[in-house]
Amino acid sequence: MHGPAAAGWLLVALCAATGAYCLLRMRSTVDEQRAAAGSEALMGFGMALMAVPAAVFGPPRWVWGTVAVVFGATAVRSLWSARSSAHHLHHLVGALAMVYMAVVMAAPASAHAAHGGHSGGGAPVLTALLLVYYGGYVLVAGFRLVPVPAVGAGGPGGSGWGDRPELAMACRLSMGIGMLAMLLIM
Repeated sequence: MHGPAAAGWLLVALCAATGAYCLLRMRSTVDEQRAAAGSEALMGFGMALMAVPAAVFGPPRWVWGTVAVVFGATAVRSLWSARSSAHHLHHLVGALAMVYMAVVMAAPASAHAAHGGHSGGGAPVLTALLLVYYGGYVLVAGFRLVPVPAVGAGGPGGSGWGDRPELAMACRLSMGIGMLAMLLIM
């Protein structure tokens, strides 16, 4: 991503930590947790890769093409899974946003300069729509997180810390904030 290196590294740390926690959630005994955790882990690690400051890691353009293909396949899977759960529609929007950002990052540097002299790239209208969506998502996720009571390992059902709904919601909020930041930097 183009932007301050310190912000990029903080975003890398946030997204990688979120992806790692989502990998741990894949071991959950709760089917609903496992179903969403894989897509969310992929999203976290993909966002961490994209957030590495361009001055540190300037991969060849084919890497971003590969990222676009992987998240395109994730979008198709999310669309299929949306039949049973509306939460997968959010995964669909996230996967499509990752495809969009990967395509923008794969574009030659001269294409970025053609957009009115600003340092970002991509379609301003699509970027604005994604910013509105993720801004709303972050606000709603934040409000949903507030009233959730903490349930420890000794709570109802004896669920472990990987099954705690407030941690899963906090991860989703973190990824929403990360996506919002990445879109703003774009």
